[in-house]
Amino acid sequence: MPANKSGPVPRKKGRRGRLVAITVALLLVAGVGLGAFWGVSTARASFPQTTGSLKLPGLSNPVDVVRDANGIPQIYADTDEDLFRAQGYVQAQDRFWEMDVRRHMTAGRLSEMFGKSQVKTDSFLRTLGWHRVAQQEYDTKLSPGTKKYLQAYSAGVNAYLKDHEGSELSLEYAALNLENDYKPEQWTPVDSVAWLKAMAWDLRGNMQQEIDRSLMTSRFTPEQIAELYPAYPYKRNRPIVDGGTVDPAGKEFTPKKSSGATAPAGAPGAIGGVQAQLSALSKTLGEVPALLGPNGNGIGSNSWVVSGAHTTTGKPLLANDPHLAPQMPSLWYQMGLHCRTTGPKCGYDVSGFTFSGMPGVIIGHNKDISWGMTNLGADVTDLYLEKLSANGYLYDGKQRPFTTRKETIKVAGGESRTITVRATANGPIVSDRDHELGDVGKNAPVGNAAPDRGDGYAVSLRWTALDPGRSMDAVFELNRAADWTSFRKAAEHFEVPSQNLIYADTKGNIGYQAPGRIPVRGKGDGHFDGTYPAPGWDPRYQWKGSIPQNALPYEYNPERGYIVTANQAVTDEKYPYLITKDWGYGSRSQRINDLIQSKIKDGGKVSTDDMQTFQKDNSSEIARLLTPYLMKIDIKDPYVREAQQLLEGWDFTQEPDSAAAAYFNAVWRNTLQLAFGDKMPKELRVKGECLTVRPADETGPADENDKYVRECGERAGDTAQPDGGDRWYEVVRNILDDPGNAWWKTEDRPGSPGDKNRDQLLAHAMKDARYELTSKLGKNIDNWSWGRLHQLFLNNQTLGTDGPGILQGLFNRGPWNLGGGEAAVDATGWNAAGGYKVTWVPSMRMVVNLADLDKSRWINLTGASGHAYHAHYSDQTDKWAKGELLGWAFSEQAVKKNGKDTLTLSP
Repeated sequence: MPANKSGPVPRKKGRRGRLVAITVALLLVAGVGLGAFWGVSTARASFPQTTGSLKLPGLSNPVDVVRDANGIPQIYADTDEDLFRAQGYVQAQDRFWEMDVRRHMTAGRLSEMFGKSQVKTDSFLRTLGWHRVAQQEYDTKLSPGTKKYLQAYSAGVNAYLKDHEGSELSLEYAALNLENDYKPEQWTPVDSVAWLKAMAWDLRGNMQQEIDRSLMTSRFTPEQIAELYPAYPYKRNRPIVDGGTVDPAGKEFTPKKSSGATAPAGAPGAIGGVQAQLSALSKTLGEVPALLGPNGNGIGSNSWVVSGAHTTTGKPLLANDPHLAPQMPSLWYQMGLHCRTTGPKCGYDVSGFTFSGMPGVIIGHNKDISWGMTNLGADVTDLYLEKLSANGYLYDGKQRPFTTRKETIKVAGGESRTITVRATANGPIVSDRDHELGDVGKNAPVGNAAPDRGDGYAVSLRWTALDPGRSMDAVFELNRAADWTSFRKAAEHFEVPSQNLIYADTKGNIGYQAPGRIPVRGKGDGHFDGTYPAPGWDPRYQWKGSIPQNALPYEYNPERGYIVTANQAVTDEKYPYLITKDWGYGSRSQRINDLIQSKIKDGGKVSTDDMQTFQKDNSSEIARLLTPYLMKIDIKDPYVREAQQLLEGWDFTQEPDSAAAAYFNAVWRNTLQLAFGDKMPKELRVKGECLTVRPADETGPADENDKYVRECGERAGDTAQPDGGDRWYEVVRNILDDPGNAWWKTEDRPGSPGDKNRDQLLAHAMKDARYELTSKLGKNIDNWSWGRLHQLFLNNQTLGTDGPGILQGLFNRGPWNLGGGEAAVDATGWNAAGGYKVTWVPSMRMVVNLADLDKSRWINLTGASGHAYHAHYSDQTDKWAKGELLGWAFSEQAVKKNGKDTLTLSP
C-alpha cells in the first residue's frame, strides 16, 4: 500500500529553486574556490567540545560527561535537575539541527525554515494540533517532577544556544542563514512533549487500511475485500499472551499459565456498505512527514526476553530492535544518565536509547530492570464522515456549531497564511485541508440511515493522541522503576502511542504488559469495528471510553520461559475487548518463537551470542511456501529456466550475495502485481518503477549490447497496493492450493494473453522477473546478488532529500548492500509496489544481559553525531550492516575504563 515519505520535509518540486540557492550557499561555506583551510574550519565549527571544562549556568555541582571511542556520552551528576540540564546541553552539542527541525514539524512550522513548499504540510499538522495538545498536557496533566525535568532539559539546550549560532550549531545553519536569515528560538518544555505526538502519528495503527478498504468497495465485493484482509492465523502464529480471561465484574485480566490452540477469528465486514471515495485523504496523509517510518506498510519491531532457566547466564536476556525509517542521523541517540549516588536528590541510573530533544531514556535498562518496546498496533483512530451545513454539522438529528480556531502560518521568504480549523465532537475536520475531499462520500451512502448527501461529506479524525495524557510522566517512571510492580505502574501512564512493553529484572523475572489508551467503540448498526469510516451523525458509532487498564493483557514469568513480541496479535480472539482488526500476521514473531524453542528443546540454553544471531535471521517464510510451486512449473524458455534453476537447493535465506534471493524476490514482486495489483481501483495506484523489461526485438535472449526497453504501460507504470508484507503471505497462502482461483486469472494486456490459472501466472511472473533483473543486474546470472538490488541509503531528512546531487552528497551516505528482507526477523523492509530499495530497518539493536549489565551489547544505525564529516556521523553503520554489536558499558568502573574523552560542566 502507499508509503508515507520518510522524514520531516517531504520531496516537493517547489523546493528545487530554493535548494539550488542553499547549495550555492553551502559551497561557499565549505570554501569551494576559497581555500581548503576555510572550508575545513567551517565544517568543524559545530563539532562539540568533548574534553576540558565548560560553564553550564544553573548547575548546582559539576557534571562529568564521559564519551567512549564511538562518541557515546555517559553523564554523571549529583541531582536530577543537573542530570537533565546536562542531557539537554549534550544533545544540543551533537544533534541540534535535528531537534530544531523536529520541533518545527510537530508545531506545523516547517514553512518558517523551508518556505512556501511546506504550507500544505503545516496546514494539516496545525489542523491536528499536536503542539496545542502537548501544551495542554504540560499545563494540566504532567506531574510537578516531570515539569521540573523538562524545564532543566530546556535550560541546558538554551545554554548551548546562547553560546553558539550559525555554522557553530550545525553546517546546515550556515546555508539556511545565508538564504533565509533564520535564527533558532529558545527551546521549551512543550517542544519536548510534542515529539510524543509525532511518535504516536507514525504508530497510529490502521488508518490507511481503513481508507484502502473503503476505496476497494468501488471494485471488489465484501467477500473479495475479506480475502485481501484475511483473519489472523491464531493456530499457526502464537499471540504474545497465551490466553487469559477478564473478570466481567472487576474488569481485571488474569493470564493463563499454559498455552493452547485457538480457533481463527472471523473476517471483518463493512458497516452498511461503506463506499466513501477517500483517495484525496490518502494522498494528503502520504504527504505528511513520517519520522519513524512508512505507516501501515509492514513497519514493526522485534523484542523478546528469555528467562534465566533457559539462558547460559542463569539470568534473563532481553533483545529489542525497532524497525523504523532509515535516516541520517539515526532517530536514536545512545546515552547514559547516572546519579553518582542514587537517593532522594538524584534517582536515576539508566542507560539506553534516547530521542534527541526529549529528556530521559526511551528503551534500555537501569541497575534493576530492562525494558523493550514494539508497536502494539492498537486501532486508536477512526475516520468519521460528517454531514455539514454552512453553520455546523449534523449529529443525532440536530445541527451543532463547529468549534473553530484561526492558525497563522509564517512563511520564509513569503507572506503569512491564515487557515481556519473546524472541529466536530469527533475531532478536527481533516478534509478542510484538501479541496478534493469535499466530494467524499458523494456517490454512496454510509450507514443504514444516511441523510441527504447532495453536498458530499467532510471527514473528521478521532484519535486518542488528541486528548491530553501522561506519557511523558511514564518515560521518567520507567527510568526509575525497580521491579515488576513499579514497571506496571509506569506502563499505566504510557497512554499514547500504545506499545508492547517487555520486561526483565536482575532478580530473574520476566514479563509483558500491553499499555495504552485504547478506545471502546459503540456497536453502531451491529458491526462497528474500526475497519471502515463511520457515520459521524449517528451517536451509536461514538466511542464509549477506553479499555480499563486492569483489563489490558499481561504476563509475568510464564511457564514456557520466554516472551516474544513482534507486532503479532496480543491475545486470542476470545479477549472481550477489540484492540484492532489489523494485527501484523505473525511471520516474524513465529520465526523468533521457533528459533528460541529450537534452542531450548532438550535442555539447551540461549546465550548472548544466540540472541544476536537471532536478530540477523533472514529466512524468508514466503520463499519457503512458494518456491516448491515455482520449481514444479515446466519452463520451456532456456533463458528463464536458467533463472529458475537458481532456486534449486536454495535454503530460503536472504544473504546480500544471494542470487537466488534476488530472483525469488523479483518473482514475488511480479506475482503480486499480476494477481492483485493490476486489479486494484485506480485510487489505490501509486507511481512506481516499471516492472517488466523485454529485449528490444522480443525474440528471445539479447546480446549484452542489445538495448532493453521498459514496458511502462498502465500495468507496469502504475504499480498498486501490494507491498509484499506478511498480510500478502496470508492472502497467497489461502489461495495457493486453489489453482483456478479468480485472483490467479489476469486480464489481457499488450503482448501477453491473460493467465487462466495459478501456474500460468507464476510462469508469467518468473519470466517477467528474469527480464527485470536482466535490466537491473545484467544478463549473466552469476553476477546477480540480492544486495545489489536491496540497498540502504542514509539521507539527511531535510537538505539531503532533494535538490542537486552535490547538495545531497554533503549530507547523505551510502549505499550499503543488505541482506534480510520484508517480514524477516532481520527486517530490512522494501515495498513491492515501488522497488527493492530498503525503506525501513532495525533502527538499533540491543541485547541486555541481566546477569552482568556490563556484558550487554548495542548498536545504532548511524552514529552519535548529527554533524556531517564528524568522525561519529556514520561510524556504527558498517558494523550494523554486518550484524555486529558494540560493547555497552554501564557501571562507573566500566564506563571509565572505556572512556576516551571527559568533559566537565561546571556551575
